[in-house]
Amino acid sequence: MAYVVADPCIKCKYTDCVEVCPVNCFYEGANFLVIHPDECIDCGACEPVCPTKAIFPETELPAKWAEYKALNADFSNNKWPNIAEKKAPLAEAEEYKEKDGKRAMLETAPGK
Repeated sequence: MAYVVADPCIKCKYTDCVEVCPVNCFYEGANFLVIHPDECIDCGACEPVCPTKAIFPETELPAKWAEYKALNADFSNNKWPNIAEKKAPLAEAEEYKEKDGKRAMLETAPGK
């Protein structure tokens, strides 16, 4: 079992989770982070430090965000680069932190 990054991360991309991950299983898109399901060791260190509460154990992922399990697996599989160090959040992070329904805003381009 792994953890999954869901909708609340979009347009925020806080990287507090990356900083505490012992196995560097996060991957970076232009405005979203994902977790590689085969690299995640299910330690749970990332979940409590996420400012947007976007990280869920796979078994507790809300049904409305079920598609994020596949999105995390897809984008972390050689599409987006690995991220192992904390970076500044996106400029609009505070504006979008509490917004719901951001799926249409997800950019599929790799992060920088």
